[in-house]
Amino acid sequence: MDRRRARTALRTGIRAIVGGRRATGGAAVLIVVSALLAGGPSAAQAVAAAPAGGGTARTAATDGGDPVARLRQEVRAGSLLDAHGTRSVCPRCAAQIVTEKKGGVTPLSASAPAGYGPQDLAKAYGLPAKSKSTATIAIIDAGVDPTLASDLATYRAAFGLPACDTASGCLTLKNYTGGKQPAPQKSGPGAALEEDVAVETSLDLDAASAACPTCHLLEISVPWQDGEDDNDVSTGDFARAVDTAVAAGASAISISYGYTADVTNTSGATLKAFRHKGVAITASTGDSGFNGGIHQAWPSNLPSVTAVGGVTLPADAPATGWWAAGSGCETNFAAATGQPVAVTAACGHHRAAADVSADADPATGLAVYDTYAPSSGEPYDWTIVGGTSASAPYIAGLYARAGHLSAVQGPNTLYQAPASDFTDVTDGSNEDYHQCADYPGIRASLCTAGPGWDGLTGIGMPHGLGAF
Repeated sequence: MDRRRARTALRTGIRAIVGGRRATGGAAVLIVVSALLAGGPSAAQAVAAAPAGGGTARTAATDGGDPVARLRQEVRAGSLLDAHGTRSVCPRCAAQIVTEKKGGVTPLSASAPAGYGPQDLAKAYGLPAKSKSTATIAIIDAGVDPTLASDLATYRAAFGLPACDTASGCLTLKNYTGGKQPAPQKSGPGAALEEDVAVETSLDLDAASAACPTCHLLEISVPWQDGEDDNDVSTGDFARAVDTAVAAGASAISISYGYTADVTNTSGATLKAFRHKGVAITASTGDSGFNGGIHQAWPSNLPSVTAVGGVTLPADAPATGWWAAGSGCETNFAAATGQPVAVTAACGHHRAAADVSADADPATGLAVYDTYAPSSGEPYDWTIVGGTSASAPYIAGLYARAGHLSAVQGPNTLYQAPASDFTDVTDGSNEDYHQCADYPGIRASLCTAGPGWDGLTGIGMPHGLGAF
């Protein structure tokens, strides 16, 4: 069966087929959605309480016949990828979408949220119950997604978050030049790329919403070609977008893309664009493990950027360093701003990454809602997505939520915070692609999680908002 026919079959009825099985009626979906929109139980509780096929209520713990509840349990246990696979979202994105089958390309789709939502993450990171900040989080993404506002509304309503739309001014959409976003691509490679990147964009805004439900959101689009082209034009466009975000009043800026570092983008005007004291700029470290110890992916390599790594985050077990979380050195710089000698020593006293971390493993991935499908005509709806594209916007959201930004210049204030503001992650390795031992002057801590700072997870994952 080809991809289109497979996806069409998945969307039959209530479109709750997962792994070849289907919910047996619409009642479960209606009850779940009603409960969520009413602000009642969490996603997990609503799914567990929903009767399937008009029968008695079932729970995720006792009934494997409810596909959403079963997926939910697999995410919580970190076992989702035992039966499913992943694929990259776009060439330069640091996002991994969960697929129906190992080695497949068709995204895993469900009728309701199965991945982690705001309440799950808040519990894992020990966040306060209430969010009050209305600071602006800027998200920079390639291409244009005309369904972004409506998809974001669906996500926020499903988890009981306050509405955030363009009419109220909570959500603002800009082009990287500061003007109105251009029309989306209608066909060809542009439309295909924008469809893929829409998953990334939805992930970014959903993760930022989860971190700071009351913050304003600013989505800035760079040309769609920047989602695949690795050159100085792309990095220059992102630099200009950062300046646009700062001019628009952003308190925190997140970039979930990675490019090759070179002389142009690590100096001059491009480097200057990322130096804005009082504005937190976060960037994904990538999803390819230890990078070989010479050049870290741009812009996470820049001294004035907080490089965000990743963890595997099961609900009932300690977090571990995600095996694919990017880590490495940037020999163009002596250190990140405020990075102590004890950390740079792992890289022969050069800039070391990551600085901090959050959930990035697709096996414990985030619930994401995305319907933009101009190329395939097959909307994804509720999916599960991971990668350091999930952790970077979340950390940006915590910066904006805490609001203690006046002294922020890169990761400096994180390194000044007490150890109690983080959960130290002490297990995990990311040497599937490169081995630390193969690179002279590189310490094992760059590839192996352990007490204190390490390359996979930085100084740890957040515990409350004190560090931000």
